[in-house]
Parts: sequence; C-alpha cells; structure tokens
Amino acid sequence: MKTDLPRHDAQQRENPDPHEQGRPVPKLVLLTVTAAFAWAIYYILTTQGDDDPALGDRRTLSTLMAKPAGAPGAAGAVDGAQIYGAQCVACHQASGAGLPGVFPPLAGSEWVTGKEALAAAIVLHGVTGKLTVKGAAYNGQMPAFKDKLNDAELAAVLTHIRSQFGNSAASVGADAVKAVREEGKERKDPWNGDEELEKRK
Repeated sequence: MKTDLPRHDAQQRENPDPHEQGRPVPKLVLLTVTAAFAWAIYYILTTQGDDDPALGDRRTLSTLMAKPAGAPGAAGAVDGAQIYGAQCVACHQASGAGLPGVFPPLAGSEWVTGKEALAAAIVLHGVTGKLTVKGAAYNGQMPAFKDKLNDAELAAVLTHIRSQFGNSAASVGADAVKAVREEGKERKDPWNGDEELEKRK
C-alpha cells in the first residue's frame, strides 16, 4: 500500500527547518576567541607595576607624599582658586574680567588691590547700588559671603584674587578677616556702593 502523500509545489520550495545543534561554532571564531583570551592573560602577567607616573595623570612621587600641615596643597589647606571657581567665577569670570556693564572686573580693580580690610568688608557683607570700578559705573548687587565662608576661606579667596589677573597686592590672613567680621558683626545690609565704600578707601 502506497502511503506517500503527494507534495505540493509550495512544500517542495521550502527549505528544511534549521537545527542549531547540527551547526557547530565555526573553528575560526573559536580560534579568535581563544587567541584573545590568551593574549589578555599574557598582558596581565607581563604588565609592569612601576610605570612612569608621567605617562598617567602627571603625578609624581613627591606629589603623592604627605605635605606639612598648612603648606599649599596639603590636607586641610584652603584653596582660594577652588573657592573662586565655586563662588565667584559665574559673575567675575575665570579671567577676572567680569562682564562689561553687568559684573565689574577684579583685574586691576582698586577695590581688590586696595586696603585688605576694605576688600574683606566687601566680600563679607556684599554690595548693592552704584559702584565705580576703574572709571566705569556698575549698578548691580553682590551677595554677602559672611554666612557662606569662614575666615580662612575668605582669606584664601581674597589672597587669590589679589594675586591673580595681573594683580599683585599682598595676601590676606584669616586674622585680618576675623577682625573685619567682628567689626561689622552688627551689620545686616550690604554696602551701599560708592556712597558708603568711598569713605573707607
């Protein structure tokens, strides 16, 4: 008895279903993976652990050694440039040139390079109203930093701006800032620009 059923044309055109087990991973792929794995192990075992630090993040052995307390860059030392970048650069810019007609420059500013007590008073209490800087009038508002920064931080940022941007004024100590803070401890409002500050020059 013939049991084969007739095959239709559509069935004859169909390819057989694929079987994954019948198709092993190509030898070239296995060889490539094995070679990469062997190279990785070889690289790990032969890599030197004492590479020149200059090839990495530019730190040297002396950079990594502990510094005396109070030395620039030592743990606990206050970085005036970092404070400037966090608190002042948005208005006065990285160059210290400010924005013409909006924010006054620190570069060459008579308020920055003048008396250290005056510079400290301005940063402590802020300024509002008309302020003339290098012959140009600015009519804005500078926030007070007496509640944001401590004496050491204020001294560090003042020292930074008095020695950068072409300025060459003397550094400011935390004791000087503390004295100005104590003197104005009852003051609640910012300085009224030229009207009050001109008298303190």
